[in-house]
Amino acid sequence: MTGLAADGLLVEPQWLHSRKLHLAGQPRWRVAHFTDLHYSGQRAYLERIIAGINALEPDLACFTGDMFKNSALLGEALVLLATLNAPLFAVPGNWDYHLGTERDFQAIAACCRSTGGDWLVNATVAGPDGLTIIGAVGRGGWLPPADDGPRLLMTHYPNYVDSLAGQRFDLILAGHSHGGQVRVPLLGPLALPSGVGRYSLGLYETPAGPLYVNPGLGTSYLPVRINCRPEITLLEI
Repeated sequence: MTGLAADGLLVEPQWLHSRKLHLAGQPRWRVAHFTDLHYSGQRAYLERIIAGINALEPDLACFTGDMFKNSALLGEALVLLATLNAPLFAVPGNWDYHLGTERDFQAIAACCRSTGGDWLVNATVAGPDGLTIIGAVGRGGWLPPADDGPRLLMTHYPNYVDSLAGQRFDLILAGHSHGGQVRVPLLGPLALPSGVGRYSLGLYETPAGPLYVNPGLGTSYLPVRINCRPEITLLEI
């Protein structure tokens, strides 16, 4: 029991790993997905995260919400995120809304745009090589405009996918769940926040397209992870 507690508190919360997924056919885009950083000053850890993303050589990096846990340290996080070697596209999460201000959001937007990406709050932009990138908050009823071209949807809340009837995306990315942080073999997560539904972790085939739910990089209320390591995901689409 002591060993399990030590692992959950001291080892797994920053035991970073990378996962690579090839979805179908000849890939046109390499998408690095990361989420739920909850930055509160863990500078060396964020430097490792950025180095890990850069090593994957993605065409774009997608962050799906909850960037910070301490708004006073947001500037430090943004200085580091600006060193990404790929355009950074990001959407806000519930913690960002709870802790942040309009000025914080403007600073995040400036950081994203400095990399060639954007801060997307219920918005659509042109991405690399003809890919349309959509950022949806995932609450409040906003839906992306219909389009027949290749589309990538980013949202914080996984169960937003259930509101997308009649639309189709090449890839949908979400966070928020943290994978549950503590997962029991054969049973799954012990607890999940609202807004997750049945999409707690990993790749799901949905009527709107493939959905990937990343377990995140930080922790929420409890600083523990068991059987649920933090992850950078590279998805080839």
